[in-house]
Amino acid sequence: MPAARPDTAVPADHPVPAAAPAPATTAPAAGAVPQHLPKADLLLLAVSIAGISLSAPLIKATAAPALAIACWRNFMSVGVLGPYALLRHRAELRGIGRRALLLAVAAGVLLAVHFALWMPSLRMTSVASATALVTTTPLWTILLMRLGGIRPPRLVWAGMCVAFAGVLVLTGVDLTLSPRALVGDGLALGAGLAAAGYMLLGAEVRRTVSTTAYTLICYGTTSLVLLALCLGSGVRMTGWSAGVWGQIALLMVAAQLLGHSLSNRVVRTLGPSVTSTAILLETPGAALIAAVWLGQLPPVAAYPAVAVIMLGLGLVLRGGRR
Repeated sequence: MPAARPDTAVPADHPVPAAAPAPATTAPAAGAVPQHLPKADLLLLAVSIAGISLSAPLIKATAAPALAIACWRNFMSVGVLGPYALLRHRAELRGIGRRALLLAVAAGVLLAVHFALWMPSLRMTSVASATALVTTTPLWTILLMRLGGIRPPRLVWAGMCVAFAGVLVLTGVDLTLSPRALVGDGLALGAGLAAAGYMLLGAEVRRTVSTTAYTLICYGTTSLVLLALCLGSGVRMTGWSAGVWGQIALLMVAAQLLGHSLSNRVVRTLGPSVTSTAILLETPGAALIAAVWLGQLPPVAAYPAVAVIMLGLGLVLRGGRR
């Protein structure tokens, strides 16, 4: 994450897109908002948000262990990306330096931690709460960057305080429901922290390594770590119906291939500020899908807390543009 600015951190489900890089174009400067937003790319951004928003409700609805879903989702992504990466980036993969390789592997480990925390949290607390708390990734990013000596603007600190207040309110609401919901909130917050570390390391690696090569190493590492966790904890890995396997495949396509790869595509023309801010729509989007599809309605008191968190994150992203 050292190369990242607060407004470039992409919250939520967060894997680096598993798709071929788009043709090079002139991208807006970091934090800059283009004067003319291409309609086609705005449409692609909307599809991306829809794909990412589907992730949490789909995980909640899939009748398989959360860790197993995370593991197979990443193995499927490697299976899709691997042939292209090995065909087009074989020389780059062979020539990756030791430092970049170690950082990519470390990012993959953190991504595995992110999945191992966030996906079980969806079984313990509401989709709205888990999604709102995991999207605090930009807050953790800023704190980690501050530890690295980078001073964020005052508006960013103000946004962090507002978002943190929303987190306190939301966890308080969930505590009144059950201790289990509070544990789920804690897992979602931890997942946001792990995603922040993963994104900062990824930003450093991508200074010298292509997205495709980095993603293959990262996803491969994530898959192996999650497989070890599943085997070590005795998680069931097979024996599900065809419908469950279809849901896992849909999750891989919607969240990782469509959702995040399209976000990576449009950031070249829309700029990181527009893209990052739009991805905050994942929280209300996921909550709406969960309400319609799963009939899951969070308590009324949770809505103001989620709104406060979104307001704080918006201030953080706005402050990061300055």
